[in-house]
Amino acid sequence: MQFQASQLMVNPCDDEEDNMALVCCHDEKGGMILITRLAEDKDVEFTLGDEDPCYVRDFKVTLDDKTLTFELAADDADVLNGDVELVIHYDSSQVDLPEVEETLRNILDGTGTYVSHIAR
Repeated sequence: MQFQASQLMVNPCDDEEDNMALVCCHDEKGGMILITRLAEDKDVEFTLGDEDPCYVRDFKVTLDDKTLTFELAADDADVLNGDVELVIHYDSSQVDLPEVEETLRNILDGTGTYVSHIAR
């Protein structure tokens, strides 16, 4: 599944939402992807548009300067409407990459694999 984000928002730890880490993307057509995890939860919540949220664990996320890729297990393909990969294309000049990395680490802590291809 491909998603062209016109806006990529992250929050590594929202105190008002029980220390929830979140990644939220919007596209030009009004589509939305929301990926969240509360600090005490073991599962990560994926929400596509106005669909009901799905919960996953043990997946891989890769970040580079133009894409954010989520790779799910075949058993979780229903989360992405039959796909096992979600590639979010974004404009890195519009986001704080260290904050994106911190958020992804918080979301994946103990439940997934994070790979960074961001130059330091």
